[in-house]
Amino acid sequence: MTLYIGVMSGTSLDGLDIALVELDPAINLIATHYIPMPDSLRCELLALCASGPDEIARSAIAQQNWVKLAAQGIATLLAEQNLQPADIRAIGSHGQTIRHEPARGFTVQIGNPALLTELTNITVVSDFRSRDVAAGGQGAPLVPAFHEALFEEQPGNRAVLNVGGFSNLSLIEPGKAVSGFDCGPGNVLLDAWIHQQRGDNYDRDGQWAASGKVEPALLRALLSDPFFVTQGPKSTGREVFNLPWLTQHLSRLTAFAAQDVQATLLELTALTIVESLQQAQSATRELLVCGGGAHNLALMARLASLLPDATVSSTGAYGVDPDWVEAMAFAWLAHCCLEGIAANRPSVTGARGLRVLGAIYPA
Repeated sequence: MTLYIGVMSGTSLDGLDIALVELDPAINLIATHYIPMPDSLRCELLALCASGPDEIARSAIAQQNWVKLAAQGIATLLAEQNLQPADIRAIGSHGQTIRHEPARGFTVQIGNPALLTELTNITVVSDFRSRDVAAGGQGAPLVPAFHEALFEEQPGNRAVLNVGGFSNLSLIEPGKAVSGFDCGPGNVLLDAWIHQQRGDNYDRDGQWAASGKVEPALLRALLSDPFFVTQGPKSTGREVFNLPWLTQHLSRLTAFAAQDVQATLLELTALTIVESLQQAQSATRELLVCGGGAHNLALMARLASLLPDATVSSTGAYGVDPDWVEAMAFAWLAHCCLEGIAANRPSVTGARGLRVLGAIYPA
């Protein structure tokens, strides 16, 4: 049994997902641990997504705090499983994305892997996106190859949808290379709007969105963003879709009820997912959803209504917990790096070819 740990902190910034995974040959989730993101660290990481004073030093301090949190969670998980650091071949650490601008040739994930190695005494593999960007790719999404490894044996055309802060699709067809791309905002605008209006970090089950109505004029304005007409490979992030972006659109229109804005944002997420899917893989038989969006009942219902000819369910239908797919993916990516296996997919990112991803910090 070969054990890896995957650590994932997504754009939602709600916390750190830590997954203990058995690999080679099968992919099995053994145990998990979740650490909520402290408010002070969450606020600082959000602030670092835009330029600001003394940001180099602030970034260095923030990543030290992020790593200490991750190391604490890893130690707890190992203790719960009666494991020692020597039992783990490597940690795959995504770090925290604070800038992602592949059009300008860079992507930045902070997470100080050297410190994580020192604190855990376990080999760490990190910086998975940079090599793909260096090869002319988007550096994202990275999970389609892992989705293919998980679900390639299932029959028919299917898609795996990850809805975190942003939404991305992996398109899996028998006999074809996996493809995929970012669709646009997932939860990022929904979370930002409800936090501004009600002080909540997220819309539980999509209840607040379900209480409002879609405003067509606002929806048309939001859909006019150039990203939505760009063909893949493509990726996006907070640099494009954020609360100021939404506020700018709202300022040009008649005032709407807050819950109606939330309903419109949910419709934006659902429509951009479905339109992207239908354009790229019209004969999809099954859509498997993972990430926090899998728990948004209003979003899941809307996706099902927009895709009447496909089955819409969470990855849990195949025994893969939707909350832990991304953390599992980074454990798998660490394995690929150590084994010299190319883990990007040019059909997804647009890179010039297959590349081994990640930088290794030996214990």
